[in-house]
Amino acid sequence: MKNIVILVSGSGTNLQRIIDTIDSGEIQNAKVSLVVADRECYGLERAKNHHIDHVLIPRGKNFSNELGQVIPKDTDLIVLAGFLSILKPEFCVNWTGKIINIHPALLPKFGGKGMWGMHVHNAVIEAGEKESGATVHFVTPGIDEGEAILQKSFEVTAEDTPETIAEKVHHIEYEIFPKAINKVLGNNS
Repeated sequence: MKNIVILVSGSGTNLQRIIDTIDSGEIQNAKVSLVVADRECYGLERAKNHHIDHVLIPRGKNFSNELGQVIPKDTDLIVLAGFLSILKPEFCVNWTGKIINIHPALLPKFGGKGMWGMHVHNAVIEAGEKESGATVHFVTPGIDEGEAILQKSFEVTAEDTPETIAEKVHHIEYEIFPKAINKVLGNNS
């Protein structure tokens, strides 16, 4: 059984999706062993409701060090699921190839510092992009610079708004996140 640690900052909808796909067998041979939040959020409630160990580490300059102390040594994968804090480069290097993130755009476009949530979708509209989507990628010391594991796109229409793009991206995240987790864990799917 592979152990997954999930980092959250918000409502935890992608956390819930991961829990559900583990329960259904879509993500195989894995369990969420710990949920870590960098602020009070509903993601912690989701963990509690599913009897998953959880901890709050307030964001700050020592966050990565404190995180390193609570992550079990037998962790196979760290998943950033709506996690907004930046991890220190040393932490990323220590867990090379074992940390993934989902980003609400087609990286390398619209990535980097300040590119999260509606900021991304507004930038897509302002740039007049013809497509958008989501990317699951490895986390490296450079923000949103890690190798893409899985991407999926959709057409941006003239009627789209940042809100409609956000909704479409969220559907894609639900689809590709479990597939990317299986791929990184070496599961056949």
